[in-house]
Parts: sequence; C-alpha cells; structure tokens
Amino acid sequence: MSALILSERVEAYFAAVDRKDVAAALSFFTPDATFGIATFDILHRGRDTELAEMFERLFARYAQIWHGDFDHVLQPPDRIATRFNVRNVTREGATHSKRNANFFRFEGALFSEVFVYMSGDNSLA
Repeated sequence: MSALILSERVEAYFAAVDRKDVAAALSFFTPDATFGIATFDILHRGRDTELAEMFERLFARYAQIWHGDFDHVLQPPDRIATRFNVRNVTREGATHSKRNANFFRFEGALFSEVFVYMSGDNSLA
C-alpha cells in the first residue's frame, strides 16, 4: 500500500475507536491478529475473541474517547508507526490525557500486528 493509504487506514481505525464502534474497529484486523500493549507486557490474540473483549472493556470504561494530533512514520508497503495524543473521559467526568505510540503491520489492507506504547495507566486493561 502507498504511504497515503497506510496513514488513512490508521486514522480511519482510530475514528472507529473514537465512535466506540466495536464492529468497525475490529474490521481493520485480520482474524488471527495480535495486539500487544508493550508498556504492560500484555498480548491479545484473535480479532473475534481477545481483541473484541479488549475493545468492549475500553468502550464500557469511558464516556468519550479521542485520538488525534497524529505524527506518522511510514514504511510502505506494510508498516506504519504513529505517535498521537489520547483524551479519555470517564463516566464520572474525569479526563485522562496520554501520549502514545503505535506500531502497525499490515497484511493486505488489514492489521496483522499492533504494538502500543502508552503513557499513564493501561486504558486497554
């Protein structure tokens, strides 16, 4: 894929996460995808099992989720790293801001691997 398509796919994925749309977020992953939270030594395996559970927990935990201010480092045809800001608002109204970096590997148009480095608490626990 071209550099432009890589960055568009990643930003479309984060838009699905920000909408808290489990099905849309999962649609970006291969069935056997892995999702690692390297900062906390956690690895989720399987789009329809462990990744689905991770997104369901995340979306239940926060009233609002926002990812933005993306800074991409591209390695076409199948890799992209992105640094970005995160703002999560709890159901009680507290705002948690983070500065994260994700590393994506594509298989065709889908993510086969994602590794996350995040500041602060593990919001994906």
